[in-house]
This record gives sequence, structure tokens and C-alpha cells, in this order.
Amino acid sequence: MSWCDVFTDIKCILIKNLTVTLIVKSQESSQYKLHQSFKQSMNNLITDNQSTNNSKSTNNSKVGELAAAFLTVDEASEGQRVDNFLTKTLKGVPKSHVYRILRSGEVRVNKKRIDADFRLSMGDIVRVPPIRATVTEKPEGAAPAASKFENAVIYEDDAMLVLDKAAGFAVHGGSGISRGVIEQLRLERPRAKFLELVHRLDRETSGVLMLAKKRSALVALHEAIRNNQTDKRYLMLVQGEWLEQKKRVVLDLQKYVLPNGERRVNVVTDASKDKFGERQTSETMFRLIKNYNHPTIGKFSLLEAQLVTGRTHQLRVQLSHLGFPIVGDDKYGDFALNKALVKHGLKRMFLHSSVTKIRHPLTQEKLELVAPMPTELGKFLKNLEKV
Repeated sequence: MSWCDVFTDIKCILIKNLTVTLIVKSQESSQYKLHQSFKQSMNNLITDNQSTNNSKSTNNSKVGELAAAFLTVDEASEGQRVDNFLTKTLKGVPKSHVYRILRSGEVRVNKKRIDADFRLSMGDIVRVPPIRATVTEKPEGAAPAASKFENAVIYEDDAMLVLDKAAGFAVHGGSGISRGVIEQLRLERPRAKFLELVHRLDRETSGVLMLAKKRSALVALHEAIRNNQTDKRYLMLVQGEWLEQKKRVVLDLQKYVLPNGERRVNVVTDASKDKFGERQTSETMFRLIKNYNHPTIGKFSLLEAQLVTGRTHQLRVQLSHLGFPIVGDDKYGDFALNKALVKHGLKRMFLHSSVTKIRHPLTQEKLELVAPMPTELGKFLKNLEKV
């Protein structure tokens, strides 16, 4: 509360007291009507002051400890659950407290109580009670960071952004990585109201990476992926001689975590050992493109994979289990061979997301998003052919 508000309240109290005194005096001197009019004028003044104060609080869009805030839902938050909206908006506030203020009715949408799973619409007014929170706001005049992905854009419009991600870039920060693709893009585009990853690619995997620029586009793309309405193709070079022209692989996969916190995936061959029912079915269609036979480092096969499901590390784990590990894979591959291949020019995992076919999330136009094979991978294949 500012000093101006304090003085305004004091003024209102003094005016009320003065009015009462004058009314008593006027009654005694038979001038009641005159002072009744004066009283009405003073009450109007008080009402105007209170209306101004109420208007100030209604228009308050700053979350703080002293007063409730009223936040207007924009396009970036349209369709979002109110609990997720609050979690994202109220940085530093425990989730338990977010759900507490929702249950208590302190959070209102358009002046009505709502449940935690209520979905917001454009223009909704969300009342947030007084609360201590760190609200991150983008400075209006913030200069964009130097671009790392300007030349990697495959496709872009108002709804989505598609990049040809290079190997070595994590899609998001974490596990010792301070900044991934999504964090970097938000720095490069400080005025972007909404920017979210549609899916993930492993750090050492290159190729097509889709991002949504509208929440409606994100929801539509996620639904398309869940309903197998996308056609995603990968290229990989595996160790060994793959003979079948086409092969359908279906395996149950299960995630687990190493003592150092790294996540891994293995194949579940005995369902009775899956005590918690955590296994997930994975399915891939593999097609042989070409075989290679190098006199010193052995046989290799270039494959194309069409994903039917999209499990974590799906291609890497399936191929390793079949005895054809992806070359350069530092988690599921042949470590001795990987070390030898570095001397022959391969310093990364040979796994590339080459083509994604999907309908545009808003217009339903057919899109074919293509990321050419990276130069270093093409060069390595040529080296295999020279011998």
C-alpha cells in the first residue's frame, strides 16, 4: 500500500466524522435537509474513492504479496490447464501450495471457482491471491542472443518451427547442460510468446526437430503423434552385415536408471520379471539400403528405419539387442569399435532423423520435412567405399 492510499483512507475517515457532526448540529438548528444533501455529496466522494481503489486492484497484473493479481490469458496459454498455468507463472512456489490455493477457491477464473483441471480460454481473467513468487518477465527491449540455428531452419510459419538439429546439441538443458536448443531459441527470439518442443531427439542424433509456436499447434501435433499420424524416417549405420531387405521388429522395452542418474533402456524378454508392469511395446520397420565391407574395420550396413512407436532410445536398443549396434553409440554400441572408428573419421553416433511426413497442425496441409544427411556422415560412407 502506498502513502497516497494511506492518506486517501484517512481523508475518508475524517469526512465521515465531519458529516456525522454536521448532521447532529443541523438537526438541532432545524437545517436537517441542507446537511442531508451535504452528507449525500460526501458519500458520493467516498464511493468514488473506493471505486478507484477497486479499479486499481482489478487491473493489477503483477503477482505479489500485498494484493491479488488479475492475469489475462493470452494465446500462449489458451487451452492450458489452470494448474499448469499457475505452476509456470508462479516460479518458486511449491506445487503443493498451488493446489492448496486452487482447492480453497482463492484462485478464480472470470470470478468463478474452478477445479485444477479447468482449461483456460483466450481472454479469461485469472485471479491469483497475494503470494510471494518470482515471476519471470521478458524485457520489452531485450536484444536477441546471437543465432546458432538461423541456417538450420527447414520450415517455419506462424504455427511451427522445424530445425535440422546438429549432433552434439541437447534439445533442452539438464544433467550438466545449462542450455539446450529450446533455451537457446528463446534467447534468440525474446518476443516469442510461445515456443515449445513437440518431441525430443537424443543429443548425438541429428536431423528433423519440430517446435510449436502456438499452444493449439502443440496440442494438434501431440495428438497426431499419439495416433500414429506421422511418418518419421531415420538413417543409421550399424555394425555387421544386415541381409533382410525389410524387417519388422517388435520388442518390449523398459527404462531404468543407473546409480549416477543416467537413464537407460533394456529389452524385456521375460515378462514375469517386469514386476511393476513398466514395459512398453516398441515397433519399427527396417529397410536395408546398402552393405559395406571394409578390410580392416569390418562389415557395416546402412539402414532406414520407419518408426511405428516412439519409445526412448528405441532404435538404439532394438538394434543393439539384435546384434547390430549403431556405430558411434556410446551407450549401447561396441565401445572398442567406436574408438577405432574415430581414427577413420567418425566422431559421432551415426543416427540421423532424415524425413518426417505430417499434416500441418492448423491447415492440415501435407508437409514433408527433410534434413539432408550431414556432411561428416556422408564423408565417412565414401571412405568405406574407397577401399
